[in-house]
Amino acid sequence: MDKRLRIAGIVGAVAFSILVLTSPDDPIPLPELPTKELQNNSVEILAENLKNPRSMAFADDKIFVTEKEGRVRVVSDGKLLEEPLVTLRPADVFDGGLLGITTHPDFKNNHFLYVFLTYEEDETLWNKVLRITESNNKLEDAITIFDKIPGSVFTNGGFLKFGPDGKLYVGTGTVSDSSHLPQDLNSLAGKILRLNDDGSIPEDNPYSNSPVYSLGFRNPQGMAWDKTGTMYATELGPEKNDEINIIKPGKNFGWPEQECLGNEKFEDAVMCYDPGIEPGGILFYYGDAIKLENTFVMTSLRAANLYQLDPEEGLQSQKSILSGVGRVRDVIQGPDGSIYAITSNTDGKGFPDRMDDKLLRILK
Repeated sequence: MDKRLRIAGIVGAVAFSILVLTSPDDPIPLPELPTKELQNNSVEILAENLKNPRSMAFADDKIFVTEKEGRVRVVSDGKLLEEPLVTLRPADVFDGGLLGITTHPDFKNNHFLYVFLTYEEDETLWNKVLRITESNNKLEDAITIFDKIPGSVFTNGGFLKFGPDGKLYVGTGTVSDSSHLPQDLNSLAGKILRLNDDGSIPEDNPYSNSPVYSLGFRNPQGMAWDKTGTMYATELGPEKNDEINIIKPGKNFGWPEQECLGNEKFEDAVMCYDPGIEPGGILFYYGDAIKLENTFVMTSLRAANLYQLDPEEGLQSQKSILSGVGRVRDVIQGPDGSIYAITSNTDGKGFPDRMDDKLLRILK
């Protein structure tokens, strides 16, 4: 494991230097690609002019997309509706706001959506999980089901998904890179939380009367489960050492005492990227609309790609599915078996064109 991670870092540094010649904090120059050519040859554009989209979720033939400034947008019958489902008032911070979104497994009957929101109270940043009830693309109700997750200007985590066990998993970030709260079981910062669909704590969580499922994270970004029920998550490092991890209940992934590997007290990452590529949303693709060599699909913001790979095989298995569209933030599989992705060129670190950002359906 250690050898493979070291090799991945070396090879990654060589490969990534070809793609990126700027410092980690610089925005990445993006190749220009005419919208018409993009539509004809690579993808179908379902929506344009999204403003800083962060996450998306399917519900039958609808796609719900969060925009960081507080809007939940609706794509219905392949068209972006003019009116948002809801407009919230999040804190105005660089990497916080309206972030993750997911739909309830029984959405068809209860019309529940869940979102992750950064807000400010008494000059302190917090995050909370809201449950939204939708009816005919309109807001019917919105309630807070889980609150007082420590917030940050830069590292809030914010992804949330329902697992195969029907529980709601929430990734939370650290309040700062100098904070040791991710190692504190009494804090909700730097954790993956496991909740019932009403926000209560499951009785079979690894820590009694605690929502904490695993700990020791800096800024978790994406979650996915394979066919065996194994959970994977991506995580952003400070400037390097982005990680792909296999998440196990009760395990500690080391931040801030460990990045990637090296301390026997903590779990080692399956893959470590040095330099970083800013991984985002992930999925295990089991559809048949696109032929892939590997089922694991991962977005990358800094490397500006949608990748397929086998985390156990390492970097040599990593191949691009889609490039030339700029920063890619999130990816999901639709009910039709297609892969859908959102770009993230309006997030302050990219170079948006006049039609960014976009919701894309991958054609090949």
